[in-house]
Amino acid sequence: MKTIAKLGIVLALTGSLFASCSSQAYVTEQPVEPVYVRPVAPYPNAVWVPGEWVWRGNHYVYRQGFYARPRYNHVYVQGHWQPTNRGYVWVRGYWR
Repeated sequence: MKTIAKLGIVLALTGSLFASCSSQAYVTEQPVEPVYVRPVAPYPNAVWVPGEWVWRGNHYVYRQGFYARPRYNHVYVQGHWQPTNRGYVWVRGYWR
């Protein structure tokens, strides 16, 4: 019985992973980024990772930025709106 439960959990997590990154969502106009105050860094050398747009249901919602530990020999590339023939699509930020 435990094996079946574990298999069910693994299948559910795998399905949600593929469902969340299966396609891109296009909008006709770029949403306006909300204005908020960046909090004070929680520890020395903390790197600010700017907020991003996340597709939830049938629209983009803004997820606020956060502090992260710096990655050795990497820089963070901020996400941006990419214009396309179908509208705009959000390109997520990443460590390069």
